[in-house]
Amino acid sequence: MKTSNRPNPVLVEIRDMIKYYPIQRGILKRQMGEIRAVDGISLKIPKGETLGLVGESGCGKSTAALTLLQLEPITSGQIFFQGQELTGQHKKVLRKLSKEMQMIFQDPYSSLNPRMTVGEIIQEPLNIHQIGTLHDRRSRANELLSMVGLNTTHFDRYPHEFSGGQRQRIGIARALATEPKFIVADDPISALDVSIQAQVVNLLEDLKSELGLTYLFIAHDLSMVRYISDRMAVMYLGRIVEIGNSKSVYNHHPTHTHRRYFQEHQ
Repeated sequence: MKTSNRPNPVLVEIRDMIKYYPIQRGILKRQMGEIRAVDGISLKIPKGETLGLVGESGCGKSTAALTLLQLEPITSGQIFFQGQELTGQHKKVLRKLSKEMQMIFQDPYSSLNPRMTVGEIIQEPLNIHQIGTLHDRRSRANELLSMVGLNTTHFDRYPHEFSGGQRQRIGIARALATEPKFIVADDPISALDVSIQAQVVNLLEDLKSELGLTYLFIAHDLSMVRYISDRMAVMYLGRIVEIGNSKSVYNHHPTHTHRRYFQEHQ
C-alpha cells in the first residue's frame, strides 16, 4: 500500500501505437486492405505498478504486448522506456534495453525449448547478453530456480518432465534472469489448472514486492486481473475503451460492445 501521494515516475509510455497487418491477395500479393490489430492506443505505466489488460480474444492484447517489446515492428506511434524512445532505435540499442524488458509467455508447453535442459533455458538470456562467467550463469540459474519455488536438482532435467505450473515457473525464472525492471505477462495462467493459477499469481505478486518489478498483466480472468492489478485497461477492436482503478473498472459494468465480455468473465 502506498504511503505517499507523490506519483511514481513513468517507466513505460505508449503514444498512439498502431500495428496493422496488410491483407494481400493474388499472385502479385497486392494489398487489398489491412487488419487493424492495434489501432492507436496510448497509456502510461508508472514504476512499481501492475497494469491489467483485458478484452475479448482477438482484440489485440497480445499484439500490443509484442509490439511494445519490439518483438513485432510497429506501424506508427511511439514507445518510451525510462524516458528513452525505443521506436526507430538501432538494433544494438534495443538489444541492450531488452535486458530491462522481458516477457512471460502464455503457453508453458510451447514456449520452452524441449531440447534444452531447465538450466540451459534459464541461462539463455544471460548467454545472449554475455552476462557473467559460465560459473556465474549457473549460479544465477540455480538462484532463480529457488526463487520461483523449484529445486536446484531440476537444473539438468527437461521441460517434458514438469507439470504446466512448474513449466510456467521455469518461464518466469527465464524472464527474471537479466534482472529486468518491466515484465509483460501475456495471459500466463490461462493454460493452467484453476488450482495452480492462484499459486502463479501469488508468486508474481511476491516477486514484484521483492524485486521492485513493474508488470503489464494480460489475462481473461477478470477476478484474477482485479486481484493482481493496480489499474485495469479494457481493449476492444484494437483500442483501449476504458482504463482506471481495477476495482472501479471491474464494478463499472461497461456499456455496449464489451458489456457481454465482462458478464461472461466475472
